[in-house]
Amino acid sequence: MTSQQYPTRLPCGNRVLDLSRTHVMGILNITPDSFSDGGRFTQRDAALRHAEEMVAAGATLIDVGGESTRPGARVVTALEELERVAPIVEALNRELDVVISVDTSTPAVIRESARLGAGLINDVRSLSRDGALDAAAATGLPVCLMHMRGEPGNMQDDPHYEDVTAEVGRYLEARMAACAAVGIEAERIILDPGFGFAKTLEHNLSLFKHMDSLQRLGRPLLVGVSRKSMIGLTLNRPVNERMYGSLALAALAMTKGAAILRVHDVAETVDVVRMIAAVQDAE
Repeated sequence: MTSQQYPTRLPCGNRVLDLSRTHVMGILNITPDSFSDGGRFTQRDAALRHAEEMVAAGATLIDVGGESTRPGARVVTALEELERVAPIVEALNRELDVVISVDTSTPAVIRESARLGAGLINDVRSLSRDGALDAAAATGLPVCLMHMRGEPGNMQDDPHYEDVTAEVGRYLEARMAACAAVGIEAERIILDPGFGFAKTLEHNLSLFKHMDSLQRLGRPLLVGVSRKSMIGLTLNRPVNERMYGSLALAALAMTKGAAILRVHDVAETVDVVRMIAAVQDAE
């Protein structure tokens, strides 16, 4: 179930997303140090095979990440990130009929990914790096703005909120205004509440409970909670045993209006989405 406050047709480069239904975004980390699957898909052929499997399982977007943003992650150079990301984006665009999302904050990666066929810029820093706003504006692509405080290396150092949902909403509203100032129209913006980024377990649970209030911003919501620590801490499960918790949150996110679910376990999440949609569409 997605909100109908916004147009349902979202152009993504040479492809289009129909936001009248919930989409599943498959995660493709091409990093050696991501929290769940770091190092598994750093080679081009392995990355492409995994993307093919996710598309076959029902993913309509593939999110390519060349810089880990897990808590405590190190910053990589622009050249290092570009050398990881560019060949994968080019191969995906050539081989698969899927919207390619690039998980990046780096202006050079934004520009080159767009040139090579990316259809969405997904930035955990909400285009706050120097030059990122202008780079994103120049591509003409839609952008996903995420809430975070600080940087991945320090974001979990005692985060504090008076009202986490309200403060997340105000931050995202401010970043939308920054986008508007450089010509990125609201119609090109997707919003991500940023679960697990500068938030304690209690913050994450409260934000998820009240997430539907972010619909007031009038933009599609992307929800990424797959295998995250909020599941591990709640259920006392290690990373490789968090699928059921991830699926529970995926189902709940749909009821709260999520337009895109960013996940590791694509086939299982697609089943959840299709089952809920079948019930919602019934007479």
